[in-house]
Amino acid sequence: MRFVVIMAGGSGKRLWPLSRKDTPKQLLPLLGEQSLLRVAFERVRQAVPEQQVYVCTGAEWTDLVAAELPEIPTANILGEPVGRDSLNAVAWPAALLAEADPDAVVAMVTADHLIEPVDRFVGALTRAFEVAESQPDALVTFGVVPTKAHTGYGYLRRGEALPGTDDVYTALEFKEKPDAATAQAYLASGEHFWNSGMFVWRASTLLDQLAVLQPDCHAIVTELARHPERLAELYPQLPRISVDYAVMEPVAAGRGTARVLMVRLPISWHDVGGYASLLEQLQRDSSGNATRGLSVQVDGSNNLVINDHDDHLVATIGVHDMIIVSTRAITLVCPLDQSERVKELVSAVTDNDGRYA
Repeated sequence: MRFVVIMAGGSGKRLWPLSRKDTPKQLLPLLGEQSLLRVAFERVRQAVPEQQVYVCTGAEWTDLVAAELPEIPTANILGEPVGRDSLNAVAWPAALLAEADPDAVVAMVTADHLIEPVDRFVGALTRAFEVAESQPDALVTFGVVPTKAHTGYGYLRRGEALPGTDDVYTALEFKEKPDAATAQAYLASGEHFWNSGMFVWRASTLLDQLAVLQPDCHAIVTELARHPERLAELYPQLPRISVDYAVMEPVAAGRGTARVLMVRLPISWHDVGGYASLLEQLQRDSSGNATRGLSVQVDGSNNLVINDHDDHLVATIGVHDMIIVSTRAITLVCPLDQSERVKELVSAVTDNDGRYA
């Protein structure tokens, strides 16, 4: 049976103070009327029945997720008692699904990506399911066809096409976020694709790789699948590591017993990770300003101004290349080119007064 797990566990610290402990970014309507999680669900429900959609999120958000997605069974909402990076967000659901269905094929998708057109994504997702079903030793990922030399994304380098296909390739290497010159070389090569961070595999195949590469993780998630009542005790013992470092890169390098295949994904794809990427997706005025809520700007350009008050005005004079976010409890002012430091600011705020984190 085919399943989809939406990974929705990130706290979204780079979008603070819009995203906070009790309102993570995946539950916010950052673009349009629907939350990012709702948009992700609407995509994947076109590929599998609603009852076969799961969400892996933080334990503190399970009730919010249930309210946001009433179509899925509450048992399908998996709450991590503590965050343990992406490896465990994929390993734990795989173990649970393999326990219930030894032939389970699982797609791991993200809750905070903007993907258009949806029908092309659904077609690629279906294609990846077919590949994982027909190639039992495959860990399938998606390579987004790059449209520019982006330095904020990781990359995949493809090898030969799978015989008889023109959209499925061997994945040879996973590359970290490059500098500008390297990104330009990647774009020119035609062999490099943006790493989407989404996967499809037989649950049993992933677990087999864990047994070889991450035996501690394998032992714990296998025990959790058989004894879910031990979740609070065992989950914090899982090693904190990403799935790319722990599994995908070693397998692509030949250190596992599987192989990594890549489905070509020619779509518009954006990771809404912080304010700079959010600004890229918003409509701007003739001076390059993007605004939401009540605001007035005089002699301002290339600003992102978000005001969540109905009875409060944000007004600026001579402000350029800035982020201004005003919520009920917090006001953030930050140069656009330092927006990645918002996560650092959250740490300082937490140390000073945790109520505002």
